[in-house]
Amino acid sequence: MKNIRNFCIIAHIDHGKSTLADRLLEFTGTITDREKQDQLLDSMDLERERGITIKSHAIQMDYQYKGEAYTLNLIDTPGHVDFSYEVSRSIAACEGALLIVDAAQSIQAQTISNLYLALENDLEIIPVLNKIDLPSANPEEVTDDIVDLIGCAAEDVIPASAKTGLGIEDILEAIIERVPAPKGNPEEPLQALIFDSVYNSFRGVETYFRVINGAIKKGQHIKFIATGKKYFADEVGTLKLKQVPKSEIKTGDVGYLITGIKEAKEVKVGDTITDAKNPTTNAVEGFEDVKPMVFAGIYPVDTEDYEELRNSMEKLQLNDASLVFIPESSAALGFGFRCGFLGMLHLEIIQERLEREFDMTVITTVPNVSYHAYTNKDPDVKILVNNPSDLPDPSKLNRVEEPYIKASIITKSEFVGNVMSLCIEKRGEITNQTYLTTERVELNFDMPLAEIVFDFYDRLKTVSKGYASFDYHPLGLRASKLVKVDILLNSQPVDALSALLHADNAYSIGKKMCEKLRQLIPRQQFDIPIQAAIGAKIISRETIKALRKDVTAKCYGGDISRKRKLLEKQKKGKKRMRQVGNVEIPQEAFMAVLKLND
Repeated sequence: MKNIRNFCIIAHIDHGKSTLADRLLEFTGTITDREKQDQLLDSMDLERERGITIKSHAIQMDYQYKGEAYTLNLIDTPGHVDFSYEVSRSIAACEGALLIVDAAQSIQAQTISNLYLALENDLEIIPVLNKIDLPSANPEEVTDDIVDLIGCAAEDVIPASAKTGLGIEDILEAIIERVPAPKGNPEEPLQALIFDSVYNSFRGVETYFRVINGAIKKGQHIKFIATGKKYFADEVGTLKLKQVPKSEIKTGDVGYLITGIKEAKEVKVGDTITDAKNPTTNAVEGFEDVKPMVFAGIYPVDTEDYEELRNSMEKLQLNDASLVFIPESSAALGFGFRCGFLGMLHLEIIQERLEREFDMTVITTVPNVSYHAYTNKDPDVKILVNNPSDLPDPSKLNRVEEPYIKASIITKSEFVGNVMSLCIEKRGEITNQTYLTTERVELNFDMPLAEIVFDFYDRLKTVSKGYASFDYHPLGLRASKLVKVDILLNSQPVDALSALLHADNAYSIGKKMCEKLRQLIPRQQFDIPIQAAIGAKIISRETIKALRKDVTAKCYGGDISRKRKLLEKQKKGKKRMRQVGNVEIPQEAFMAVLKLND
């Protein structure tokens, strides 16, 4: 055990985490020249294109240091705020963390939030100043920022460049010297933490775990504490680039487990594995069921593809247990699914994976969050509202509670005014403002989650010219004055465009929605009224004017009464048309509602 080191890498998006992992694997000889490629641990094309890690990975490296053989387990973590629970479980499986800061961009919000997670778990932090070879790098100033942030000495910060391989040896030395060996008792009953799982179509779900006490052997009967289910360990082993089967994984080590589970839902990240016959009495702390934060409807463009979409979603769910969906139908869009996501990035990724991996083009409705509604009849019974149509009738409604978040934004001091006005416009309340340096400010806001679901992130980047980083964590629910705004087309409500909005913003957003739809819906032979309504009260109206067919074009000369006769006939036809006229809504109209401020 004394020669095992478990560590993770924490960094903001695009600070060079995946590239540094590549260099560590090369330097320790874990991969051969033939296997080399950029972002080796990022297996999805989507991850490579966007330069982000979506799915965390783990890999074991062997390294000789001062004549002794060491086993280094790198547990990679995703960098985006949507996946913060997975990051917390990866951190719980480690004893040390490499804190990577870009020498050109300095400290960002995600770095700080993941650093606090690591400090809560008593991890040994090794600060690394990456990208010092860049012409725009500012190593002295950023080193001072790191020293201020974690209170280490300036010489503890390792200057490195993951691109050129500079400082990699110093990092490996620091991991061995500074990160403590795992503590644990090999004699106690088995206790192991699940930090990730991957679906393999031939072998079922592969569970990645870290043994805390005891050992796990091939052929052992095991039990998952949170689900209470028992399994048989068909295969255990360690995670090199390819899996290496072993007869047992001992205390402190990291490995994989195959039990032939076919449902990804059965393996919960953060769960504890123990022996079925001699179970441990204490589960690993910090386990939570991952709760979706953002809900949206996903519908096939062609209703005949509904079953195909269901199959695609089920296959996606095998790889991503945090995706939840239930069937629903909409009068405007036909049959589809109401899906729950961890956040907006997760929604985008699922949509993109449906298109790429399963060739499914889908329509996504306006995303919203989950509310709790209470009626006057029994004010203590909460009704879960994931869809605007679930909201009880306004006359029976007692109150609605919506989820709030604590947002942390780090930006340059010159953009503080712009960022503040954006957050206040989004119903944010400022709770704290800290100058990290003379140039950089951290702003803390309490905000409703619903307000950041729309276009908050894009607008934040716009008002700060790209110099703001954003991170959040949930605060709980607070009572709010919310109303349901319906969009009526030709007096028919379109359920897919309904939204739950705060009473103060309902009028302006309703007006903007009507204006946007007027531009996007093609003209018909009859007038189409577009109305925004709260209950029976119309708050805004736009009209798409009718196309006029020139019925008198064939009359040249002759009596006026002939022309009038044709026009009267057209007028009657238009009247009949208006009564039965249906309006087709183009797909762009559903997406345009998300970009009302463009």
